[in-house]
Amino acid sequence: MPFADTFLEIAAILSLATVLGVVGQKLRQPLIIMFLVAGILAGPAVLGIIASYEQIDLLAHIGIALLLFIVGLKLDLNLIRTTGPVALATGLGQIIFTSAIGFGIALALGMDLICAAYVAVALTFSSTIIIVKLLSDKKEIDALHGQIAVGFLIVQDIAAILALVLLTTFGTRVVEGGSVLWSSLFIVFKGLALLTTVGLLMRFVLPGLTRRLAHSQEILTLFAIAWAVCLGAGSELLGFSKEVGAFLAGISLASTGFRDAIGARLTTLRDFLLLFFFIDLGARLDWSTVGDQVLPALLLSIFVLIGNPLIVLAIMGFMGYRRRTGFLAGLTVAQISEFSLIVAALGLSIGHINEETMGLITLVGVATIFASTYLILYSGPLYQRLAGPLKIFERRNPHRETAIDTLETVPTVDVIVVGLGNYGSSLVAYLLGRGKTLLGVDFDPGALDKWRKRGLPVLYADIMDPEVHEHLPLTRARWVVSTIRSPLVNLSLLERLQALGYTGKTALTAGDAEEAERFEKAGAHVTFRPFVDAAEQAADALTHAMDVLPEKVDWPIAFGEVRVRTGTAVAGQALRDIPLRAETGVSILAVSRAGQVHYDLQPDFRIFPGDRLVIMGPAEALRRAETLLNQSQTADDKDSTKRFVATEIHIAEDSPLAGQTLAEARFRQKHGVTVVGIRRGKEKITTPAPTEALAPGDGLIVIGHGRAVAALNEKKML
Repeated sequence: MPFADTFLEIAAILSLATVLGVVGQKLRQPLIIMFLVAGILAGPAVLGIIASYEQIDLLAHIGIALLLFIVGLKLDLNLIRTTGPVALATGLGQIIFTSAIGFGIALALGMDLICAAYVAVALTFSSTIIIVKLLSDKKEIDALHGQIAVGFLIVQDIAAILALVLLTTFGTRVVEGGSVLWSSLFIVFKGLALLTTVGLLMRFVLPGLTRRLAHSQEILTLFAIAWAVCLGAGSELLGFSKEVGAFLAGISLASTGFRDAIGARLTTLRDFLLLFFFIDLGARLDWSTVGDQVLPALLLSIFVLIGNPLIVLAIMGFMGYRRRTGFLAGLTVAQISEFSLIVAALGLSIGHINEETMGLITLVGVATIFASTYLILYSGPLYQRLAGPLKIFERRNPHRETAIDTLETVPTVDVIVVGLGNYGSSLVAYLLGRGKTLLGVDFDPGALDKWRKRGLPVLYADIMDPEVHEHLPLTRARWVVSTIRSPLVNLSLLERLQALGYTGKTALTAGDAEEAERFEKAGAHVTFRPFVDAAEQAADALTHAMDVLPEKVDWPIAFGEVRVRTGTAVAGQALRDIPLRAETGVSILAVSRAGQVHYDLQPDFRIFPGDRLVIMGPAEALRRAETLLNQSQTADDKDSTKRFVATEIHIAEDSPLAGQTLAEARFRQKHGVTVVGIRRGKEKITTPAPTEALAPGDGLIVIGHGRAVAALNEKKML
């Protein structure tokens, strides 16, 4: 029932949209769908809440203008250049083929030429907002298919803007019966005048003005909104649409250094005002004609959901991309966008199409956005099922992707690092500093290019691709390390490695303790927890600094704290063997290890990786001391008998140790090593007790000085 008060009416509409938005979030659906549903429910066909159509229409137009303004503001033509010709070829090719096939389908359904043309145009546009959001949530926006998708979505956005310009100028003149030639010339003249004016303002006025206004974020944001609305109004006065003017306003500010700040502050306002456009659209649907449009909408939706991805897949396959890249990029065009609905609404307003065609396009939008969301969210499992038949879309040599790889240069590999983001890149840098041979695997071309320039062998691949493991040198790798914080990806990787019979070790990255436990149960040898490890180290540093470093002491000697990293030259050495004081004049006062602080340090006290050393000395010498303490181990150091190493020694069948306990065997006294584990068949005893009896065939994991372990290795059996 309609409300007497407009404010109360708006409150009811917003409340309904909020409830449906929560439902959509649970269903993992974009808000566009739920806003349309809110409009349908609030419209005359169901609840009849909406009566203030003029007010809602005004808010809707402002929302569309802001949408176009932000599109212009964030229009990054450089992205099209960086993704190469594939963005233009795929974008233009998809527009041409989709519009041509869609036009034919619409004519076959009995539509007239104008309505069929509108339907064909509506089918070509895909939602940049929805796609970028979904790819960002899946952390695929920087992947090759994500970059290509964003590139050809920008091409679509530009085509949509051109369609709006044509409809609001030439289309209106045709309907009014004016001279197309003179109208066209006059419009071209006015358009050039508008572009020239905006260009001059971009060059001479807007940069300085925005710098002055940027002292206040509120004033800068208000100016951006005012500029978008004013230029939109001016564009409408010249015979163009307000949307075109808002788009030009966005482009005019895109070259300033404040584009990101303005866009970030306006995005929420845009989403709020666009709510009224979709609510208005849903409320105005004529349900008396919708029933007749269900079958045509179903046919067109099937074409968009299946035909559009196949078109993109075919184009990208022809250009030399792998079928998986083409498939994932193709799924991003398996829906029509908010631009399609805007173009259709504009066509309805100027009399080009009727309510039935508008309802048809809206139904196709609802169906395709709803279905494609799940296609993109579950693209990985979907590809695994379709990988075989999709081979026809891949060249024998997908040269555009294989050119990224430098895998053939890797004879042997210590570690395969999957994921070269911030954490993965840091890990790679430290491992390279320790002389390890690495192979980097990622699907971000930018990350691969950065490491390729530094001489690291790389492989372009998504580890979720079931075929990528065939290209990995698993038989030559000691470790496979995943720095990706995704339980699905890591468990899938571990399962695949086990299925392939990989005999090396694996290390996975967990986000919390529960994930770490799942990985360990699944068979991971090492589990990283970056945030916990970093927080623990930070807490240790802060706690011990509070304990031993006075805040207000006027003293010429400075204090510092150093954490000993794995693989450094001092790890495993006694204090007497570390030339810290002789070379830098710095002394070690205390050592923090496993929550315990050691103050009374004897010359034979040994330093281990992870120890935190409190050092004292001249301020200028502390940095040299830190460098010395964390100097990477050299090739000679690796063979040093002073370092701690581990090995496995077996108990022979006739060994006199068989039947003795660890306490009776006296390994530390006789051999200078400590037994830290026992391998007994498939059983692994990680913390053997002194009373543990030894049995023939037992494999003893021992740790000790290099000289002692080398002596045991010569015996092989005890």
